Amino acid sequence: MAAPHRDPTPGSLDDWWRDAAIYQVYPRSFADGDGDGTGDLAGVRAKLPYLAELGVDAVWFTPWYLSPLADGGYDVADYRTIDPAFGTLDEAEKLIAEARSLGIRTIVDIVPNHVSDQHPWFRAALAAGPGSPERKRFHFRPGRGEHGELPPNDWPSQFAGPTWTRVEDGEWYLHLFTPQQPDLNWAHPAVREEHESVLRFWFERGVAGVRIDSAALPVKDPALPDFVEGRDPHPYVDRDELHEIYRSWRRVADAHGAVFVGEVWLPDSERFARYLRPDELHTAFNFTFLACPWDADRLRTAIDDTLAEHAPVGAPATWVLCNHDVTRTVTRYGRADTGFDFATKAFGTPTDLELGTRRARAAALLTLALPGSVYFYQGEELGLPEADIPRERIQDPMHFRSGGTDPGRDGCRVPLPWKADSPHAGFGSDAVPWLPQPAGWSAYAADRQAADPASMLSLYRTALRLRRTEPALGDGALEWLPAPDGVLAFRRAPGLVCVVNLAGRPAALPDHDAVLLTSGPLDPDGGLPTDTAVWLRV
Repeated sequence: MAAPHRDPTPGSLDDWWRDAAIYQVYPRSFADGDGDGTGDLAGVRAKLPYLAELGVDAVWFTPWYLSPLADGGYDVADYRTIDPAFGTLDEAEKLIAEARSLGIRTIVDIVPNHVSDQHPWFRAALAAGPGSPERKRFHFRPGRGEHGELPPNDWPSQFAGPTWTRVEDGEWYLHLFTPQQPDLNWAHPAVREEHESVLRFWFERGVAGVRIDSAALPVKDPALPDFVEGRDPHPYVDRDELHEIYRSWRRVADAHGAVFVGEVWLPDSERFARYLRPDELHTAFNFTFLACPWDADRLRTAIDDTLAEHAPVGAPATWVLCNHDVTRTVTRYGRADTGFDFATKAFGTPTDLELGTRRARAAALLTLALPGSVYFYQGEELGLPEADIPRERIQDPMHFRSGGTDPGRDGCRVPLPWKADSPHAGFGSDAVPWLPQPAGWSAYAADRQAADPASMLSLYRTALRLRRTEPALGDGALEWLPAPDGVLAFRRAPGLVCVVNLAGRPAALPDHDAVLLTSGPLDPDGGLPTDTAVWLRV
């Protein structure tokens, strides 16, 4: 039985977020409530008891707003409207309230860097023409060259391909992602006012927090200079002006008892920590840990570096193994290269799923034992592997803008399997899901795993229950213990030790009073097998 949740009443100023277990929902692929092949809010509402039984404290929804879906919903046409494919605003409000009644908070996604090219602002800018007030909310510029035929600068894209698109009247507009995602001009007061209004809109509807997409990108050097590798400050990443924007946002959040988590990809730990000062963001995603290979020394370094960069500002770390952009953990840990890098993604990479699953189970216990909060992506609790999507069914723009060499991110976005013996593994009714489920997907179905005490789902349920009931787990300190090469061992006070064996041989366990949980069977003599983790009471 799930442990009781803490009170998620909106406006509460408690620190639930410092050690929360937060589940990421990609609505299009979670559950299909109306049988049209696309996941929706009705599907999520029907699965709220599942999430409560799993034991999560909050659910983070990737964008559910009106969108042409040029980039999986991260091209937003209207922040105050739910996309009809997912439902209605009334349904969203019911979902927020129903989740709250089960002790589950709601976190929504905000994308400050850009909007959809179908957003009313951008359509007005196209219609108004060069020099108009409407265009000043974006980055429109004349081109270079004799006839303005060249882009205004040479900035590289976050996806493959160009960052400027020319419109019929000859001007160009900036888009760090796809042409369907024009970048906003954050030097314009209307842009700031609109986003603060959107924050209030959702906080007033009971949302407990906001995840900020590409949080280090919105502000640009107003001169839009050509890109020079190593130039400081960077022309569009981690600009100092961002901090005042997030301080202003923080005042809005504090007025509603809400929190922020930022998507901040930065190699400089000191600059990363600036976003977590007490008057800015509450937390930020930890991509150093996410991208780290399955290697004891490198994982320990990633953990130490993460805790060290958070310590000066008193912010809790966040731990995550996978999300809607990243190769699924089971697949990644079964490869020769167990790290993650967008630049190295390729078709046909061999994977040992049995090995990857064993490591993913151990990684789950490692992650859930670390101090701070933890995020996990839908389907990780089922041990889903990355799916091979037929090329003719791929929809992700990363694939197309790479010229077809990048497999894209659709492989981790395949609709979830809920019922083993139902059409399409119980994702919806008879309608074909928007992305194809691989053969054998039913073997991972939640109903089958719920009945198996050795399943990945049972492991997550037990671990999350212990995380909530054991006073040593969650926020707090970590003390490393002596361990052989290839073994991670640390103490969480009071009275819990986590040991993870990444060595090629079994490891002896330290003295303990009881075994609380293991990711796999122990050896007959009580030793810890390789690629296995254990929680011990000491």
